[in-house]
Amino acid sequence: MMAFCILYGIISIRFHYYGEMITYVFMSLPAAIFAAVGWIKNPAQKGKNEVKVASMSKKKWLLLSVSALLVTVGFYFILKAFGTENLIFSTLSVTTSFFAAALLFFRSPYYAVAYATNDVVLIVLWILAAIESLSSLPMVICFVAFLANDLYGFINWKRMEKRQAA
Repeated sequence: MMAFCILYGIISIRFHYYGEMITYVFMSLPAAIFAAVGWIKNPAQKGKNEVKVASMSKKKWLLLSVSALLVTVGFYFILKAFGTENLIFSTLSVTTSFFAAALLFFRSPYYAVAYATNDVVLIVLWILAAIESLSSLPMVICFVAFLANDLYGFINWKRMEKRQAA
């Protein structure tokens, strides 16, 4: 994930998808690092290589939702000032990435749903870029694969959650 964040940031700049670059390099990359540390510190059982699934309280959901709204509004204007291509989809991508990164950090299975939602937004963004240049087509394929992976991840995390609750 860490290497992907850096490489994807570089690719995104080329297409003037500044929101993608900012999101992946300055939000998803640090979130992946903090999540990895959090996961290592929270094993399901001592000596097992499985993270303990955490639940989201109403307070966490409210905090996350308010924060996401503030991030969305703020980034809309930042991305607009940069002249970001496909501004609405780029802003929506920031929002879904923010949710995904936060839920990943909170060890919630719903991080995978947020990433799957982000994958759909990114598929649209890269299709729009591929209309102008077929060189963007591999990015569409990449995010279709990520979508399948994230849906599979959600199913597995829900299984883990159920197993850990038993």
